[in-house]
Amino acid sequence: MRVAMIGTGYVGLVSGACFADFGHTVVCVDKDPEKIAMLERGEIPIYEPGLDVLVNGNRFANRLIFTTNLAEAVAEADAVFIAVGTPTRRGDGHADLSYVYAAAEEIGRALTGFTVVVTKSTVPVGTADEVEAIIRKTVPEADYAVASNPEFLREGAAIDDFKRPDRVVIGVEDERARDVLRSLYRPLFLNETPIVFTNRRTAELTKYAANAFLATKITFINEIADICEKTGANVQDVARGIGLDKRIGSKFLHAGPGYGGSCFPKDTLALVRTAEQHGAPTRIVESVVSVNEARKLRMVEKIEEACGGSVKDKTIAVFGLTFKPETDDMRDAPSLAIVPELLRKGATVRAHDPQGIEEAKRLLPDTVLYTETPYEAAQDADAAVIVTEWNQYRALDFGHLSKLMKQRILIDLRNIYSRTEMEDSGFAYYSVGRPRTLR
Repeated sequence: MRVAMIGTGYVGLVSGACFADFGHTVVCVDKDPEKIAMLERGEIPIYEPGLDVLVNGNRFANRLIFTTNLAEAVAEADAVFIAVGTPTRRGDGHADLSYVYAAAEEIGRALTGFTVVVTKSTVPVGTADEVEAIIRKTVPEADYAVASNPEFLREGAAIDDFKRPDRVVIGVEDERARDVLRSLYRPLFLNETPIVFTNRRTAELTKYAANAFLATKITFINEIADICEKTGANVQDVARGIGLDKRIGSKFLHAGPGYGGSCFPKDTLALVRTAEQHGAPTRIVESVVSVNEARKLRMVEKIEEACGGSVKDKTIAVFGLTFKPETDDMRDAPSLAIVPELLRKGATVRAHDPQGIEEAKRLLPDTVLYTETPYEAAQDADAAVIVTEWNQYRALDFGHLSKLMKQRILIDLRNIYSRTEMEDSGFAYYSVGRPRTLR
């Protein structure tokens, strides 16, 4: 089948490359000519493990094509996916759907023959209805169907999530659309992947509900971590104790500095606003949003406590800036709250990240000093803080670090080390939700 993917951001590029790897011919469209030229040269604008090999393999096989010509791509497509950004709208927290609606209008003008138009972007309930209305208004005689097919891709594991997903959710109101999408996902049917066919509004809400639930689990265990610190309990043991209950599960029960990224912050807020709009407020999700924002600044207080009550005139080495490992994504990363607050309180910040430095330079104050290795960041530092749990930080040479640092203080916001090994290395060690002293 022929697929047009509108948007070559994270979702569009990964989805397009994976559909091409399924054997379909995919044309990825973007308005940015520099990005398209970059992709045609085989250069990948985002960091995602394995994506460069997947993109270039299918590009050389002529199954994956890049263009700025939307009309030509849509005219030849059996299915057109809208995978443009839906950022938080400035001022009110609703999802900004202007890019989705603009794409729908442009797609409508280019349709020839029966085509399925699919919203892949994360969108509020009712967006597919509006996309359908926009196309109908633009081209009343067009033969098309609109479907919803939300993505469930984890950054850092997106290719595996697309090819071996827990499930695929498809919202359709038209049998022809169902048949087209069934054909597109045929390799997953053969692998007996659960395919959930439902109506469009249910599919749209399923995406928001999933992300809000996962964000709630993260926020819940972070609050339990605070209780653990006050009572001498160990949050990792608590998480294991409840996670072994199959009704709860162990995933997303890792205490830390709060969630970030391209999905959870904007999707929880968008769900809150959608719920308010429909007169069904979500008090739990509202609390999750506010608690998570406060969580990031609470980590600064933890760093201050470890440094004797103040970071003024002290050098802090920050290990990790992206919101999670195996990505260069800085969107709503905890570091975007932690680093500026450390600077505001008078600290000097030296930072390292394996993939996120270029993006960090755009988003963080220009007084941050960036280094090529974590050891350079630790030079003459009063304390080191692990903010993102990159594998590079899981086997640090603490003998070397102790010689470089002014003071042997490690604040581990991801709990990747044990107190025993840190104290054996001569470090004062602070973690999240675990006792300060061994028991």
